[in-house]
Amino acid sequence: MTSRPESTTISTESFQTRAKKYLGNIGVTYRDEIITSASGLYVYTSSGHKFLDWTSGQMSCLLGHGHPEVVKVIADYAANLDHLFSGMVSPPAISLAERLVNMLPPGLDKAFFLSTGGESNEAAIKLAKMFTGKFEIVGLGSSWHGMTAQALGVQYRYGRKGYGPNMPGMFALPAPNAYRSRFRKPDGSYDWEAEMMHGWTMIDMQSCGSLAACIVECIQSSAGIHVLPPGYLKVLQRECKKRDMLLIVDEAQTGIGRSGDLMAIMHEDIVPDIVTLSKTLGNGIPLSAIVTSAEVDSVCKARGFSMYTTHANDPLPCAVGDKVLEIVMRDNLAEHSKAMGLILHAGLNRLKDKFECIGDVRGRGLMAGVEIVANRESRSPAVELGRKVAEKAFELGLWANLSSDSYFSGALRITPPIVTSRAEIEEGLRILEEALAKTPGTLPAQDV
Repeated sequence: MTSRPESTTISTESFQTRAKKYLGNIGVTYRDEIITSASGLYVYTSSGHKFLDWTSGQMSCLLGHGHPEVVKVIADYAANLDHLFSGMVSPPAISLAERLVNMLPPGLDKAFFLSTGGESNEAAIKLAKMFTGKFEIVGLGSSWHGMTAQALGVQYRYGRKGYGPNMPGMFALPAPNAYRSRFRKPDGSYDWEAEMMHGWTMIDMQSCGSLAACIVECIQSSAGIHVLPPGYLKVLQRECKKRDMLLIVDEAQTGIGRSGDLMAIMHEDIVPDIVTLSKTLGNGIPLSAIVTSAEVDSVCKARGFSMYTTHANDPLPCAVGDKVLEIVMRDNLAEHSKAMGLILHAGLNRLKDKFECIGDVRGRGLMAGVEIVANRESRSPAVELGRKVAEKAFELGLWANLSSDSYFSGALRITPPIVTSRAEIEEGLRILEEALAKTPGTLPAQDV
């Protein structure tokens, strides 16, 4: 990794004042810290605070901040081939499409590139509508797919209120939450298939007969790192085929090794009709991908499909994505992520044994959720306690995002870069343990 860049001394108070005066609202409360640099797994503030970044920026810096090979690609293409007319083709776009398609199972044969996850999911939904000739789209409760109109229409986590009607024909299946679902077998285990079938029954009642596609995340990150149960995707695909629907899988956070497999769909040995990628593909540079079958691509082309945007297939971000894939494959980082994930999850479960406020630890690979509760028996949420733990951890040098809606309880989301070392994982676990120990109300287990 590159070393931390030298920073000119700045007035934190001045920047805070200017931020409040000039920065508009985006729907999140801005933090007071002024970030001045980032390197590897660490981020630095104007006040001199250094913290371990356990969210990879916005879950995007897969290879860490300032990866030297990525930096070189950005510099080279900024100088020589940055942006083109959208109808022009460049070597980076061709190379990225070839590398990506060859990493994926047969049946995912064609790729094109946009800027954000919202755009890629918008494009995927448009493809599904044009290919099927239908318009109704199914998502999962607690999902996050982006801020564009159709992506937001099947997003049941945030952003739906206050703008009038959403897109017509959007339905939700119950969120597969093994920790909190009311669907239980006689032995108390989670009955996700009964829950899913209940959801499909309700959707079939409401549908006007125009079901086009279902879009899902393999691990629902914004909901608090909820992993789809084993077999869920295959049953979901079966139900889609019954209704002549396409299956779209959103791999914004799970793709390119983060979840311990090269792609999360490979963990379940399933080939959806469309896969979307973003976040991890660009290592922090705005880049997203849509990958589909040759059949879907050709049919939609013949029918006039268009996702013609200013930055479609732009050479600079495509060159970055191509380099990210090269590094992940060359350095066997999916396997590294799986190995480091075992260490991370073992450490988090040890913390669960020590602190009664940890109700659940879940996830896969280098994606982990730590749910904070007031009472393990009742599983009653403790969102404010979760915030206090997260803030104490930040104060001590660790950043882990809190998924803080009360209906999800308060879950710490942990998604470090997949180049992380065992020593860095152990450092983060040590800081988190100290934060739990120093936050009132975390309720150490009686036998500890």
